[in-house]
Amino acid sequence: MDYKDLANLIFPDAKDISYYEEKYPERKLKEGAIVTRIAPSPTGFVHIGGIYQGLVAKTVANKTDGVFFLRIEDTDQKREIENGTYEIATACETFGIDPDEGRTADDKDKGDYGPYKQSLRKEIYQAYAKYMIEQGKAYPCFCSSEEVDEIRAKQEKAKVRPGYYGVWAKCRNITVEEAIKKIEAGEKYIIRFKSQGREDRKIKHHDVIKGNVTFPENDQDIVIIKADGLPTYHFAHVVDDHLMRTTHVIRGDEWLSSVPLHLQLFHEMGFKTPKYAHIAPIMKNDNGNKRKLSKRKDPEAAASYYDEAGIPKLAVKEYLLNIANSSFENWRRANKEANIEDFDFKLNKMSVSGALFDMVKLLDVSKVVISKYSAEEVYEESLNWAKKYDKELEEMLEDKEYALKVLGIERGNKKPRKDIAKWSDVKENINYMYDDKFNEIEQEYNYQVINEKQDVNTILKEYIENYYDDNDDKQTWFNKIKELAGKLGYAKEVKEFKANPDAYKAHVGDVSTVLRVALTARTNTPDMYEIMQVLGKDRIAKRFEKAMNQ
Repeated sequence: MDYKDLANLIFPDAKDISYYEEKYPERKLKEGAIVTRIAPSPTGFVHIGGIYQGLVAKTVANKTDGVFFLRIEDTDQKREIENGTYEIATACETFGIDPDEGRTADDKDKGDYGPYKQSLRKEIYQAYAKYMIEQGKAYPCFCSSEEVDEIRAKQEKAKVRPGYYGVWAKCRNITVEEAIKKIEAGEKYIIRFKSQGREDRKIKHHDVIKGNVTFPENDQDIVIIKADGLPTYHFAHVVDDHLMRTTHVIRGDEWLSSVPLHLQLFHEMGFKTPKYAHIAPIMKNDNGNKRKLSKRKDPEAAASYYDEAGIPKLAVKEYLLNIANSSFENWRRANKEANIEDFDFKLNKMSVSGALFDMVKLLDVSKVVISKYSAEEVYEESLNWAKKYDKELEEMLEDKEYALKVLGIERGNKKPRKDIAKWSDVKENINYMYDDKFNEIEQEYNYQVINEKQDVNTILKEYIENYYDDNDDKQTWFNKIKELAGKLGYAKEVKEFKANPDAYKAHVGDVSTVLRVALTARTNTPDMYEIMQVLGKDRIAKRFEKAMNQ
């Protein structure tokens, strides 16, 4: 009896690997095209770090006219959550990193190199495991979990490295005949890789992000096929990335220590090795100390947080590219209107130690992104968000014609408004433009400099009766406020007041503040002329009357 007899006994129905090599041929792409992926497990909420990795992977693939695909690694089925695949695929779509190929939100495949879900690739892994057994590079292990625990306990007592290797690999040297007898007798088993590595030898490897790294060789006889017939991550990713013709494995640097094993598996299986790029985790400043963004401590760790807050996907992508390549910020400053895809992203320019995540900076980026949106875009985006998260805002936006006027205030000019960082800010930023919302709030009018009730009322009464006209252009409108200021004893120019403050009660800016506060109950708003144009004289008069009666 030989290895082939053993392989046929274990996997009698497995196809020869030549079938899969022919089914999944080399991709016909231009030279230098990168094929990469994200390969999350559907075992919990989608982490922003996964979106970060996906964005990096998609960006480098797109830059080279390559392929970016989504693979669902669901071999750990005990930890799988309900709708896990849907959540992952939807998050990719939400953040604009939808793959060229892969598993979709409706749990179907798009592309010719699937299935893109590992639990559906069982027969493929078994074919390659059978091949490894035939080559004498894998073997059945009959050790129970209790026996493995005993081995570990002995290793701890002897103060040696834990694991299943060398003299500790109890089933490694079982003969083919003995293994066949055990299987025929019904003994349970798993399949292990038979490593030829030695821990006292070193391998040198060049990581695209980390640079040159040195590791001890892998000497562990790791499990490649579990008792349920499904593969471990290590074996599955090697088979999948080979057959899906992945050129670059871009993943979190928690997998860096697995590189010796993975390189060894690629070599022993006769596969071309992809390039590896290990991304440092997103970090957070916690009272002066850097730590990983935590799903337990930090709400912003969840990808769903950004959708719930209403931060546009473009803002998130801009910010993530900002922390991925330090040159992005200067590029954006020099190319304010350029498409994000025009940035020359470099994998080898990524931080080795981990980029620092700053929510304040993200919101600043988001303000700039939203400031470039048209009123129609702001309306559509905020309405879509409101339908999911804010019924009151949805009702406010029912009158689209009026909403577009409100959202169009100070938008589309050289210095557009930057008061909205997320769609959840919209209601707070526009509710004073809706009379029912404005009137139901107990207003506190803080006029700042001009506080005497009589002075305030005189300004409001005089302005609405003698100066305001809906048909005035902006310059005429402002000139009239100056005239009003001069008539009532205020400086018509701020510089006049500063030159001779004792000659005036206040200046035209303070008069404008009185008008603004009476109109909106706020001291800081977008352009007051545009606000007045939307409200119209009758509504302005009613608001002034309310302010005068306070």
